[in-house]
Amino acid sequence: MGENILKITLMDIARELNITAATVSRALSNHPAIKESTKQAVRETAVRLKYQPNKIASSLRLGKSKIIGVIIPSAEINFFGSVVHGIEKIANEHNYNVLIYQSNESYEYEKRGVQTFLQSQVDGILASISKETINLDHYIEIKKRGVPLVLFDRGIDNLGVSSVVVDDYRGAFEATKHLISQGCKRIAHIGGQQHVSIFNQRLKGYIDALNVHGFPVDDDLILYGKVSIDSGRECMHKLLSLSKIPDGVFAVEDFTALGAMQAIKAAGKIIPEEIAVVGFANEPFAGYITPSLSTVNQQTVRMGEEAANLFFESMQNTNGYDLNPRKLILEPDLICRQSSNRNHREYL
Repeated sequence: MGENILKITLMDIARELNITAATVSRALSNHPAIKESTKQAVRETAVRLKYQPNKIASSLRLGKSKIIGVIIPSAEINFFGSVVHGIEKIANEHNYNVLIYQSNESYEYEKRGVQTFLQSQVDGILASISKETINLDHYIEIKKRGVPLVLFDRGIDNLGVSSVVVDDYRGAFEATKHLISQGCKRIAHIGGQQHVSIFNQRLKGYIDALNVHGFPVDDDLILYGKVSIDSGRECMHKLLSLSKIPDGVFAVEDFTALGAMQAIKAAGKIIPEEIAVVGFANEPFAGYITPSLSTVNQQTVRMGEEAANLFFESMQNTNGYDLNPRKLILEPDLICRQSSNRNHREYL
């Protein structure tokens, strides 16, 4: 049965009705030159034969695939799934489909994803760059082909494409400021790879918050990990081995913060009374662990919606790069929970 459905073509319908395949095609497209009686006969025959239109062939005729390719670093992190949710919402409103490619934070996988999308003739690509990616040749190739490209979360200013990001600097500044307001005097930062702009901006926000509030920046309290639970745990072990341990930790993201909290608990320290912790991203688990994790919300769904909107704006141009690229910066939202709240106010 399945094989017969796949084999039904316009020619099969045309033979049934003794008309041309071109007439069948125009009838199915509701062409005004085709009589209504013919359209009805074609539709009824198509249903009876279980005809399935070839969307690829149709897209080639129209010059549009009606598909957006989306590259995400990881499907295991809710942040990116939430962004994709926003992208799909806007795509559906424009009758577009979304294809997702996971780079697994790998430069080589990311290049393969770009080539796959280009070969599939997607109408545009939305991407969040992997942590390994330094060479941008594959993204430059997208531009050379005139395929609209929009970056989200991890943008690169010198690439000359539109992007949607959260104000990582402001989020880090507010997170560090919050720890200071809770009485922390020795605040550590567990960061990420510094060639990734968002992690670099979070480091700068942390440093500037310390400077503004008259706290010294201690290099011993700044460690760089690989942005994972294991990395957070390992970095926290190092901080706990210092002669004078920190009483506050701002982690570059929530999984790192979770690892840090595990190490703190294993050392017999109490959160937040002895060591307060703040993460970044507002992953779903943050509100359900004990103690619940203070974090920075990144407006993920809106980020996806705005990235998709930028793509559709670019589709209005004959070349998606005719206009100056736009950079939308979303405001972060600090969510204070048990892991940092020493003043015992109502938890969110």
